Formats: sequence, C-alpha cells, structure tokens
Amino acid sequence: MITAEAVPGGATSVERRPVRGRGRRECRMVGVVTEVEAPAAPPVAPGWLRALRLAVLACCALVLLVPAALIVVRLGGLDDGTDLSLPVAGVPYVAVLSVLVLFTTALLRSRALTAVALALTAVQLFWLVPRFVGDGGGVPTSAPRLRLATSNAYLGQVDPAALVRLAREERVDVLAVEESNPGLANALERAGMAGVLPYKVAGRYSDTALYSRLPLSAARVADAPFSDEPTSAEVAVEGRTVRVVAVHTYYPLGDSRKWAAGFDALRSDVAGRARNAVLLGDFNATLDHTPMRRLLDTGLTDTHAELGRGFDGTWPADRPVLPPVLQLDHVLHGDGLKAVTVAERTLPGTDHRAVVAELAVTG
Repeated sequence: MITAEAVPGGATSVERRPVRGRGRRECRMVGVVTEVEAPAAPPVAPGWLRALRLAVLACCALVLLVPAALIVVRLGGLDDGTDLSLPVAGVPYVAVLSVLVLFTTALLRSRALTAVALALTAVQLFWLVPRFVGDGGGVPTSAPRLRLATSNAYLGQVDPAALVRLAREERVDVLAVEESNPGLANALERAGMAGVLPYKVAGRYSDTALYSRLPLSAARVADAPFSDEPTSAEVAVEGRTVRVVAVHTYYPLGDSRKWAAGFDALRSDVAGRARNAVLLGDFNATLDHTPMRRLLDTGLTDTHAELGRGFDGTWPADRPVLPPVLQLDHVLHGDGLKAVTVAERTLPGTDHRAVVAELAVTG
C-alpha cells in the first residue's frame, strides 16, 4: 500500500510498507519530495553606482584620444616643421597616463576600452622601453677615451666659475657652450678657462663655442637657420680624428619650420661621415621628435639611450619645485665611438643641466 503524508517544510512523504493479507505481500513506499527554492537573483548595483561607472569609462575613452592622436602624429612624422612638435615632447608622460587608464578600465571590467588601452600602451612602450634598457657595454679597455661636456649658458648668464670648475673636476677634454656671448667668453677667461681648456673655436657669427684640452682644427657646417650657427672642429685622440659639432637648434615654439630646417642641415652635413662624428648641445628636441629621429638614422646614437638613461631630464633646471622633465640636451656619436658614461650636472645661472659624457674611440 502506498501512502503520502505531509511533512514540515513543504515536503511530501511517500512510503511503501509491506502489508500482509489474503496470501500476498504488499509494500509501502516511503519517500520525501522536497520543494526546491529558486536561486536568488544577483544583487543589482544601485543606479548611482552604475552611472558613476559609465561616467568614469566615458572619461577614460576621452583620455585615450590623447595617446591615440600622438601615436598618429609620431608615426606620420606630422611634427616635422609644425606646431605639433610641442605635444610630441610629452610622449613619455602620456604613456604613463595610458597605463593608468589601462588599469582603470580593467578594474571596471570594460573589455573594449581595456583592449584599446592595452594596444595604445603597447605601442608606446615599444618606443620607450629601449631607453631604459640600453645597449652600452663591451668597450675595449685599450680604446682611448674622450670626455665631452655641453652646457647651454642661458644667454651668457651661467656662472663662469662653476663652468670652469665643471671642466676641471670632470676632466673634460672638449666642452661645447651654447648661448654664449663676448661677455661670458671674457668671464670664462678671468675664471681660468685657459688653464683648463686652452684651445677654443667659435664661429664668426655664432653664439656656440668649443673649448678643448686638445688642439682643435676648425671645420665648417652647412648653413641653416639655427638658433646659433653650429661650431665644428676636429680633434685628434691618440692618432684618431674625431669631428665635434656644437649644436643649438632653433626652438620649435619660436618657429617650428626653422627648427626643422636646422635638423635638415645637420642631417645633410653628417650624412656619409657620421662614423667618427660627435654632435652635442641643446637640440631643443627629444628622442620622440621626427627631426631628431631622422638625424639619428644617419648613423648616430644617443649616449643617454645607449646607456639606458633616456629619461634623464635636462630642462628646465631653474625651477625651485619642478624637476627637469624634458631631455633636450644630447651627446650623439657615430659608430666609431662607444658610450662609457653619461651624467647631468646643475650649474647656477642657467635653465639647462650640463651633460658630461665619456666616449671610447673605437674606430
């Protein structure tokens, strides 16, 4: 016999029990059928929280337009001779912004925006990471060394005694000075520059000058609308000739076309003879600017990047709070030289940090 009984909790008990009678055996089935409650729906975020998430994602989408635009400008070389050269200087900092947006969109679980942020970040890191890594090293110990320094004198306002002291303490062989003038030249002489770097070459109409511990042979650079006409000279390092060019390009904020034309002239001048050349000074450009990258394509290497120091800022150096955020001062060299060390030094009276580099003459 089968019976059903109600049990607490909304269940039904079913039993089958054996029943004897009339020569046969019956069984009673006993069982329990339990009512299963439907699963609870996931909690729904409050309306204001959903609205906040959408607002943050919208802001992230707008922010990503900045690195996207800069990538297009850099890939297309659109900053060459245009005012777009100004925002291109901020590429490394925009890359940091891209990384922050990447983490934000991933945290908010927006697959589409995370994918876009990841792609933009990857492109920028492809450009920037090699400057951290560097490929210096392997310099033959027997190779002669050439120590060079460059300083933008800020319209002759650099402290002359500090500049002479830098040349002496850093054992500089060749010093390039940009934005010099007769007043500074006389002040350097009074401060004892002749006793440290007795040889000097300066262009007739130039505000750049080269001071050297070794004899210099003046050389000419192709005419161009530079801020200061570059000064070039040759120096012999243990029988090996190195051509040194002191550079100060026009600043892009003043005239971006003149700025680009200056790089064109440098590129034409160094093409085919970059191997034993050193170009140093205030280039008014970072490694992301198209004219600078095209100049490097002639066979030159940036000493900072070669040693993994591609983000050491040199400008502005005269702000009480803001550290130097842009690397505008460079030491470039050809394949016949190899970077050994590079460092920056702050001098009173100027808005640029001086750069001191040691190169091994290998070719």
